[in-house]
Amino acid sequence: MADQVCRTRVVLEIVGDKWALLIVRMLRDGPRRFTELKREIEGISQRMLTVTLRDLERDGILTRTVHNVMPPHVSYELTAMGRTLREATAPLLEWSVEHLAKIEKARADYDAR
Repeated sequence: MADQVCRTRVVLEIVGDKWALLIVRMLRDGPRRFTELKREIEGISQRMLTVTLRDLERDGILTRTVHNVMPPHVSYELTAMGRTLREATAPLLEWSVEHLAKIEKARADYDAR
């Protein structure tokens, strides 16, 4: 049992990764191209987006499809497991949006002391 609890850290690393959760959220409405994700996720570098997408693909959260067109392009889409992760984390992301202003104020008040 203790070993299984320790192994759940792998899953918690995904859930605790801000970029992973934002990517999962961005894919909620269907496949997206790399450039769309890069443009819509403020602050993420090209390298970090690439690394995070690879990790999510490796973990079975999303699929990467290369489209054989000129010029070639790649799209990313949530797997069935990825969709369940999106459903599980949606309340956390909604909570974050709802409480962002309060958190920013609390930090400013704290820092002013």
